[in-house]
Amino acid sequence: MDNLDAARLQMAITLIFHIVFACIGMVMPFFMVVSHKKWLNTKNPIYKTLTKSWQKGVAIFFVTGAVSGTALSFELGLLWPEFMKHAGPIIGMPFSLEGAAFFVEAIALGFYLYGWDKLPEKFHWFTGVIVGISGVASGILVVSANGWMNAPSGFDYINGEFLNIDPIKALLNPAWFTQALHMTLAAFTATGFAVAGIHAYQIIKKRNVELHKKAFKIAITFGAIAAILQPLSGDLSAKDIAKRQPAKLAAMEAHYETKKGAPLYIGGIVDEEKREVNYKIEIPNALSFLAFGDFDAEVKGLNDFPKDEQPKVATVHYAFQVMVGIGSLLMLAGIIFFISFKKKKWTNKKVYWLFFTLLAPMGFIALEAGWIVTEVGRQPWIIHNIMKTKDAVTPMPGIVYSFYMYVLVYLTLTIAVSWLMARQIKALNETEY
Repeated sequence: MDNLDAARLQMAITLIFHIVFACIGMVMPFFMVVSHKKWLNTKNPIYKTLTKSWQKGVAIFFVTGAVSGTALSFELGLLWPEFMKHAGPIIGMPFSLEGAAFFVEAIALGFYLYGWDKLPEKFHWFTGVIVGISGVASGILVVSANGWMNAPSGFDYINGEFLNIDPIKALLNPAWFTQALHMTLAAFTATGFAVAGIHAYQIIKKRNVELHKKAFKIAITFGAIAAILQPLSGDLSAKDIAKRQPAKLAAMEAHYETKKGAPLYIGGIVDEEKREVNYKIEIPNALSFLAFGDFDAEVKGLNDFPKDEQPKVATVHYAFQVMVGIGSLLMLAGIIFFISFKKKKWTNKKVYWLFFTLLAPMGFIALEAGWIVTEVGRQPWIIHNIMKTKDAVTPMPGIVYSFYMYVLVYLTLTIAVSWLMARQIKALNETEY
C-alpha cells in the first residue's frame, strides 16, 4: 500500500466513524431540550427521567466527537501537508469559528449538566438550547470548509500561487449553503430514526413502554420532518453540482455520453471497461430536467473529461443509488408516522414498531453513502480543478502504521460508546416511578 492509498484509506475510516459521533452530538441536544420542555410544562416525571438519560448520551457523544474530531484535525496536517500549506490561510476562518462554537457548546453543556436544582428553570433549559444551536453551528462551519474544497473561492490562483486571499468569500463559497443544508437535514434524519428505532425495539420487548413511546415520538418527529424535507435539499444540491462539478454528476448517474434529453438511471450494474450501465431502469429525459430544469438540456458525459480527471464511476454511482434509495424509504416512513396520528390502531400492532426498529441504522448508511458521493466524486481533486490529491499527500514513509493506529483508536471509541449507551438503556428500563 503506497502513501496515497494509505492516506486516503485512513481519512475515509476516520470520517466514517467521526461523522456518526458528530451527527448524534449535533442532534441529540434537541431531543433533550424538547423532553425537558415537556417536563417543565407537565411535571410528568417520565419526561424528567428521559431528559436526564438523554443528557448523559449528549455528554458521551460530545466527548467522543471531540476526541475523534481532534484526531481528524491532526490528520489534515499529518497526511496532507501540501494541501494545508495553501488551504490553511484560506479556510482557517471556518475552523477557527468552529473552535469558538465548540467552546460555547462545552460551556453551555457544563451549565446544563450541573445546573439541575441550582439554576432558574427557564435559564437552565435555555443552556440546553445553546448546546444544540452551537453544535449545529459547528457542523455547518466544518461543512463550509468541505464546500470550499468542492467550490474553491476567495483567492486568485496565479502561477501555482494562492494570492489575494479573502477568507470571508472562502467561508461563503458557492457550495456551502447546499452542502450545509443537506448535511444538517441528513444528521437530523439519521439520528432521529436511529434513536426512534432503539426506543421502538424496547417497546416491542415491553420494557418501560410509556417512557419509550414518549421518547420515540420526540425522536421520530425530528427524523420524519427532516426526511420529508431532504429530497428538496437533494434537488438543490444536484442542480448545484450539475453546474459546478459536471464530472461528479456524470459519475453519480453513470452517464458516459454527452446527450440532450439525458435519461435518469435507477439501479443498474456499471461496466467500467465497456463504459455502460446494464440492468438499469431508464426514465427518459429525467436527468436533464432534474439537473437543469429542462427536459431537453444537455448533460455532459464522462467521456468528455480526461481519463485522469474522472472519479471512480461504480463507487460513486452505487453510493448515490444507496443514498437516494434509503432517503426515499425514510421519507415514506416519515409520512407513515404522521398518518399514524389518525390511524391510532397502527401503533397497537407489533409490525409498526418492528418497521421503525429495522430502520434504525438506515439513516446512517445513507449518510455514509452521501459522503462517499461527495468525497470520491470530487476525485482526483483535493481542491476541485486546482490541486490533485496525489500532489497533496505527505512524502513521509510509514503512513500505513498511522492508519492501523487510527483504526484502533476509533474501534476503541466505538466499543466504549456502545457499552456506555447499552448501560444507559438498561438503567432507563429499570427506572420506576
